[in-house]
Amino acid sequence: MLRIVYPVCCGIDVHKKFLVACIAFTNDKGVTTYKSSRFSTFTSGLRKLSEWLRSSFCTHVCMESTGKYWIPVYNVLEATCKITLAHPKYVKAIRGKKTDKKDAKWISDLFKHDLVAGSFIPPLPIRQLRDLMRYRFKLTNFSSSEKNRIQNCLTVSNIQLANVVSDTFGKSSMKIIDYLLENPHDKDFDFVPLLHASMLDKVDDIRLALDGMITLEQQQKMNIILHHYDELGKCKSNLESLILSLSEPYAKERSLVSTVPGIKNPFSAIGVISEIGVDMSVFPTAKHLCSWAGVTPQNNESAGKKHSVRISRAGVYIKPLLVQCANAVVKSDKHPEIKGRYLSIKKRRSHKRAIIAIARMLLTAIYHILKKGEPYNPELYKKAEPIPASREITVEQAILIARRHGYSVIKD
Repeated sequence: MLRIVYPVCCGIDVHKKFLVACIAFTNDKGVTTYKSSRFSTFTSGLRKLSEWLRSSFCTHVCMESTGKYWIPVYNVLEATCKITLAHPKYVKAIRGKKTDKKDAKWISDLFKHDLVAGSFIPPLPIRQLRDLMRYRFKLTNFSSSEKNRIQNCLTVSNIQLANVVSDTFGKSSMKIIDYLLENPHDKDFDFVPLLHASMLDKVDDIRLALDGMITLEQQQKMNIILHHYDELGKCKSNLESLILSLSEPYAKERSLVSTVPGIKNPFSAIGVISEIGVDMSVFPTAKHLCSWAGVTPQNNESAGKKHSVRISRAGVYIKPLLVQCANAVVKSDKHPEIKGRYLSIKKRRSHKRAIIAIARMLLTAIYHILKKGEPYNPELYKKAEPIPASREITVEQAILIARRHGYSVIKD
């Protein structure tokens, strides 16, 4: 028989316009009675829900995370109840016996036995910072999309600057593009004064690249795109100022996370903090944090056979950030303990799996850094592996070992 963990608890089935709550009362003999009610999702309805729970002496609540609709409910009940937020796949009702009232009852039945795995919900200041950082991520994506559209317009007009310069959106290139949009029919203009000194050796190639035709439609389209791109830049700059001011209470943690290899940009450190918070006691071990972030293989075994163990889809915001940091650090020779591990795994498991392994390594380091309050220490990752005196290796094997540890071997 399953043990009753919460004698009085409530299951809530949340929807856009209303929610259904069901309180389960279990007596000493294990008999459970239920009381259900329906409430509006307006603030007045949520206050009535809070009063209804208080009058029933119910302080333990479980609800499924339905879109963004659970957030107002969580904000109202957070001060008076202990809330467990569950992924819908863990509380899905039996097929064929599914109504709103039965869904709420099913959630309460699961929760009273403590069979629901709660999601990680950071404190309100961290949630606010997370919301702003995710919006910054979206603005970055919008800006990249507009840059791609500009490049497409240049390609259609056969302006092939991208084949000559390293950055189409550099200062010199943008000066040339602005002049072309103001004077689309002037093909023989003197663009040399617009170039940076480092680009003067590419004058002939740039002249050939500018031999195209910008139609009136493309000109107008590019002007609109560039205006939108500039506005996005201003919005992102204002947002970053707000993010920096809100992250001031976490300046110490931000400086600690910035000591991790690959995390030089302050917004990368803030992005990590906004996703995992600063209190690592909510994660029992570093492995739990890595599993939550989706950088560990799944368990999928049946009848003694292991099926696909790919990483999960979790961590849709923190995982790309960790992968970016991992890709940056493995290209540097400043951290041989990381580059050596990457090269060793890459030989056996390919680049992508090696990058995920390094991302997990970085997240594990962040976990211990925030838990102990100590900066990154590379010596902890440099494992001494002394070779026995009786063992002999060839020169080729010695070179291979050196390369695995990130050293470049120079032959005389």
